[in-house]
Amino acid sequence: MRIIAGKYAKRNLFTLKSNKTRPTSDKVKESLFNSLGQFFDGGITLDLYGGSGALAIEAVSRGFDHAVITDINYAAVQIIKKNVALTHEEEKFEVFKMSDKVALKFLHEHDYKFDMVFLDPPYAKQKITQIMTEIDKLNLLNSKAIFVCETDDDTQLADVKGFTLTKEHHLGKTIVRIYQKDN
Repeated sequence: MRIIAGKYAKRNLFTLKSNKTRPTSDKVKESLFNSLGQFFDGGITLDLYGGSGALAIEAVSRGFDHAVITDINYAAVQIIKKNVALTHEEEKFEVFKMSDKVALKFLHEHDYKFDMVFLDPPYAKQKITQIMTEIDKLNLLNSKAIFVCETDDDTQLADVKGFTLTKEHHLGKTIVRIYQKDN
């Protein structure tokens, strides 16, 4: 797995040798970022289920100013920190070992606001729509913020009040859905 484009392009990333994470493949990552416009002009991103940190690192590589990456798994957090170090711009990243609920509470208490949120939880069907609602309720989003939600092709997601599904990509057994916050 590697960074596809931007200032960190072609750097190989470490991944966790475990079945506890499912790294987003380079093919899915490339298609996803191509559909988002490839490059960005600033902003803050959150990857709530970081795994290797690849999505958030790719977003910063392509122009986001800052990324917050959380994961509940200790080994995953260590991999994320190693990958962030590969950028030589560690100040652009914050990495936390926290569960999703604890992280959201912490981020709310510290007045974080995000422009893009990556959601790829281990149990997507049960969590994604609940987490989207919780993030919105905690006022953690800037206007026009987007959610990038990755699931397997068997997972259906219900509509989420306050968000519009703007794109849906089927990439093999993976589906990436992009939602934008309604204003």
